[in-house]
Amino acid sequence: MRDYPETWEYCPMYYTLSVLGGKWKWAILWRISRAEVIRYGKLKDSLFSIAHKTLSQQLKELEDSGLIHRKQYNVIPPKVEYSLTGKGKTLIPVLEMMSQWGIKNMPKEKPLDSGCVETCNET
Repeated sequence: MRDYPETWEYCPMYYTLSVLGGKWKWAILWRISRAEVIRYGKLKDSLFSIAHKTLSQQLKELEDSGLIHRKQYNVIPPKVEYSLTGKGKTLIPVLEMMSQWGIKNMPKEKPLDSGCVETCNET
Protein backbone atom coordinates (compact mmCIF):
# COMPACT_ATOMS: atom_id res chain seq x y z
CA MET A 1 0.00 0.00 0.00
CA ARG A 2 1.23 3.47 -0.89
CA ASP A 3 1.84 6.06 1.84
CA TYR A 4 -0.06 9.32 1.32
CA PRO A 5 0.38 12.60 3.14
CA GLU A 6 -2.03 13.26 5.98
CA THR A 7 -3.38 16.38 4.27
CA TRP A 8 -5.12 17.06 0.98
CA GLU A 9 -2.66 19.78 0.03
CA TYR A 10 -0.93 17.45 -2.44
CA CYS A 11 -4.15 16.54 -4.26
CA PRO A 12 -4.68 18.26 -7.66
CA MET A 13 -8.48 18.29 -7.16
CA TYR A 14 -8.12 19.91 -3.74
CA TYR A 15 -5.81 22.53 -5.21
CA THR A 16 -8.32 23.29 -7.97
CA LEU A 17 -11.17 23.59 -5.50
CA SER A 18 -9.11 25.80 -3.20
CA VAL A 19 -8.42 28.22 -6.08
CA LEU A 20 -11.84 28.08 -7.73
CA GLY A 21 -14.16 27.25 -4.84
CA GLY A 22 -17.00 29.53 -3.91
CA LYS A 23 -20.34 30.59 -5.28
CA TRP A 24 -19.14 33.26 -7.70
CA LYS A 25 -15.67 32.47 -9.10
CA TRP A 26 -16.82 30.24 -11.96
CA ALA A 27 -19.51 32.76 -12.97
CA ILE A 28 -16.99 35.61 -12.87
CA LEU A 29 -14.54 33.67 -15.02
CA TRP A 30 -17.34 32.77 -17.45
CA ARG A 31 -18.42 36.39 -17.88
CA ILE A 32 -14.84 37.59 -18.36
CA SER A 33 -14.14 34.81 -20.87
CA ARG A 34 -17.22 35.72 -22.92
CA ALA A 35 -16.40 39.44 -22.94
CA GLU A 36 -12.60 39.00 -23.28
CA VAL A 37 -12.17 42.40 -21.57
CA ILE A 38 -14.83 43.73 -19.21
CA ARG A 39 -15.15 46.76 -16.97
CA TYR A 40 -16.02 46.33 -13.31
CA GLY A 41 -19.48 47.93 -13.57
CA LYS A 42 -20.57 45.80 -16.51
CA LEU A 43 -19.28 42.67 -14.78
CA LYS A 44 -21.20 43.52 -11.61
CA ASP A 45 -24.39 44.22 -13.57
CA SER A 46 -24.09 40.90 -15.41
CA LEU A 47 -23.86 38.97 -12.13
CA PHE A 48 -27.21 40.24 -10.87
CA SER A 49 -27.26 39.83 -7.08
CA ILE A 50 -23.56 39.85 -6.23
CA ALA A 51 -22.57 42.38 -3.58
CA HIS A 52 -19.80 44.90 -4.31
CA LYS A 53 -17.68 43.56 -1.44
CA THR A 54 -18.07 39.96 -2.62
CA LEU A 55 -17.20 40.78 -6.22
CA SER A 56 -14.16 42.81 -5.19
CA GLN A 57 -12.94 40.00 -2.93
CA GLN A 58 -13.47 37.30 -5.55
CA LEU A 59 -11.71 39.37 -8.23
CA LYS A 60 -8.76 39.94 -5.89
CA GLU A 61 -8.49 36.20 -5.18
CA LEU A 62 -8.68 35.34 -8.89
CA GLU A 63 -6.00 37.93 -9.62
CA ASP A 64 -3.80 36.58 -6.80
CA SER A 65 -4.21 33.08 -8.27
CA GLY A 66 -2.97 34.35 -11.63
CA LEU A 67 -6.25 33.63 -13.46
CA ILE A 68 -7.28 37.19 -14.30
CA HIS A 69 -5.49 40.40 -15.14
CA ARG A 70 -6.62 43.73 -13.68
CA LYS A 71 -5.81 46.87 -15.64
CA GLN A 72 -6.41 50.18 -13.93
CA TYR A 73 -6.54 53.45 -15.82
CA ASN A 74 -5.65 56.56 -13.85
CA VAL A 75 -8.58 58.66 -14.97
CA ILE A 76 -11.54 60.26 -13.26
CA PRO A 77 -13.85 58.50 -12.74
CA PRO A 78 -11.65 55.45 -12.17
CA LYS A 79 -11.68 52.82 -14.90
CA VAL A 80 -10.73 49.19 -14.27
CA GLU A 81 -10.83 46.36 -16.81
CA TYR A 82 -10.49 42.63 -16.28
CA SER A 83 -9.36 39.92 -18.68
CA LEU A 84 -8.22 36.32 -18.42
CA THR A 85 -4.52 35.55 -18.22
CA GLY A 86 -3.01 32.68 -20.19
CA LYS A 87 -3.51 30.49 -17.13
CA GLY A 88 -7.14 31.65 -16.87
CA LYS A 89 -7.76 30.90 -20.54
CA THR A 90 -6.89 27.25 -19.92
CA LEU A 91 -10.19 27.04 -17.98
CA ILE A 92 -12.35 28.06 -20.98
CA PRO A 93 -12.96 24.46 -22.15
CA VAL A 94 -14.07 23.52 -18.62
CA LEU A 95 -16.34 26.58 -18.47
CA GLU A 96 -17.88 25.73 -21.84
CA MET A 97 -18.52 22.12 -20.77
CA MET A 98 -20.15 23.34 -17.54
CA SER A 99 -22.40 25.68 -19.52
CA GLN A 100 -23.44 22.96 -21.96
CA TRP A 101 -24.11 20.55 -19.09
CA GLY A 102 -26.34 23.17 -17.46
CA ILE A 103 -28.27 23.81 -20.68
CA LYS A 104 -28.90 20.07 -21.14
CA ASN A 105 -29.72 19.26 -17.53
CA MET A 106 -31.61 22.22 -16.08
CA PRO A 107 -35.12 21.23 -15.03
CA LYS A 108 -37.52 22.03 -17.87
CA GLU A 109 -39.85 23.96 -15.55
CA LYS A 110 -37.05 26.44 -14.81
CA PRO A 111 -37.12 29.33 -17.28
CA LEU A 112 -33.74 29.94 -18.88
CA ASP A 113 -32.37 33.46 -18.59
CA SER A 114 -32.22 34.52 -22.24
CA GLY A 115 -29.23 36.80 -21.69
CA CYS A 116 -27.30 34.00 -20.05
CA VAL A 117 -28.25 31.47 -22.71
CA GLU A 118 -27.13 33.89 -25.44
CA THR A 119 -23.85 34.33 -23.58
CA CYS A 120 -23.55 30.58 -23.11
CA ASN A 121 -24.00 29.97 -26.82
CA GLU A 122 -21.38 32.54 -27.87
CA THR A 123 -18.75 29.87 -28.41
